[in-house]
Amino acid sequence: MIELQRLTKRYGATIAVEELTFTVAPGRVTGFLGPNGAGKSTTVRMVLGLDHPTRGRALLRGVPYQRLQEPLRQVGALLEATATHRARTAYHHLLWLAHTHRIGRWRVLDVLESVGLSDVARKRVGGFSLGMRQRLGLAAALLGDPGILLLDEPRRSPGRVPGSSARSGSMSPRRQSLGHIIRLRFSRHRHISSFAGGDHEGGQASANAIQTSAVVL
Repeated sequence: MIELQRLTKRYGATIAVEELTFTVAPGRVTGFLGPNGAGKSTTVRMVLGLDHPTRGRALLRGVPYQRLQEPLRQVGALLEATATHRARTAYHHLLWLAHTHRIGRWRVLDVLESVGLSDVARKRVGGFSLGMRQRLGLAAALLGDPGILLLDEPRRSPGRVPGSSARSGSMSPRRQSLGHIIRLRFSRHRHISSFAGGDHEGGQASANAIQTSAVVL
């Protein structure tokens, strides 16, 4: 479960996210949508403990991300596809991550195959295209077989994600497959609208992420 409670982020006089409150229950795919500049990535970064909220809190399975035990086994995330060491091979990048959580080599090979990188596993990441780096980032997110998966702007990443349809150059699930959509927009009085199976507008700022719990969130 992902729970946000009055989550707010200010940068000086600028409000990036304000009073954001909702719960994402396990067992469904949730689309979290908003226009450019609405604070989408900022929200995801706060959920993952990369940015500190001005007030409010974000909980994953009842605790902040920083308090999760073996976080790679509980939460997988893809935010920035270029956040890899260019001199490492794809295999050794994932193996390094696997060692931090006592994950076996077999799992590294498994996720490389899942994202279609087995043939280039021993090549240096510096020679990868953006699409290949995005696949590697997805492999890293899946490495610990986590119950929660956070993908920032998944439509920009090629390939497949569990529970999604396969489209050329896209890994976003079909819109009609989303069990829960949270849409946010700019407004003077910011609020959020959460709904199941439809496409309604609310207010506020947040993350262009597809979040997956127990394969489908």
